Amino acid sequence: MAFQTVFERYELKYLLTGAQKRAVCEAMAPYMRLDRYGRTTIRNLYLDSDNYRLARRSIERPTYKEKLRIRSYSETSPESTVFAELKKKYKSVVYKRRLALTEKEAMRWLCDGASSPVKSQIADEIGYFLEFYGPLRPAAYLSYEREAFYALDKSDFRVTFDEQIRSRKTDLSLCAPPGGFSLLDEDMTLMEIKCSGGIPLWMTKILSEQKLYKTSFSKYGAAYEKLICPHRNRAFDEISVSDFKEAVCYA
Repeated sequence: MAFQTVFERYELKYLLTGAQKRAVCEAMAPYMRLDRYGRTTIRNLYLDSDNYRLARRSIERPTYKEKLRIRSYSETSPESTVFAELKKKYKSVVYKRRLALTEKEAMRWLCDGASSPVKSQIADEIGYFLEFYGPLRPAAYLSYEREAFYALDKSDFRVTFDEQIRSRKTDLSLCAPPGGFSLLDEDMTLMEIKCSGGIPLWMTKILSEQKLYKTSFSKYGAAYEKLICPHRNRAFDEISVSDFKEAVCYA
């Protein structure tokens, strides 16, 4: 099966109540459809340094940030297909590169220091990331229920709804069942608008009618703030990037 490996788009985030989600879905119905996967459980394993350099960088909301994760879209075993994903954000544009590997290959390469199991430009980019930030280790498991909608006009406009966003810092394996500490209130949904250009006028109208405003929400950043280091020293977060290697986080 062929997988999309390169993404370049805007990703706009909104926090919705249950009532707002229902209203948005009803208003979207003439323009969008739920994709063929329906409601799926997405599992992520975020990699970071011992001092959580990448998490700290993410919550500072810099002009440029990047992260590395391993993602699965279904129940996972060591032989299951997962994605090694390098995600970067620069001036509001998200760039994502990913490789399809088995879970065992991904863990050996990204976490255990083995050689890359494939040769490609994307593998080289991930390899450079590992060399620059490494050594890296599994830092947080993060799962959520997702519904993804595609546009009927065949454009690249997408809308996703993520619920039951949960994270943990133990049992860090994609082969383990989902679950953990909830990062949002029970009635809240994270909606993401994904597009390469402008938002359609009909969606702009929906956002206006429901009084929905763009927000900044990093799932991994929220996991760091609420679960990994909930009692961190706020002044400590202002350490410059050049000093990160000297920092130590006591979770």
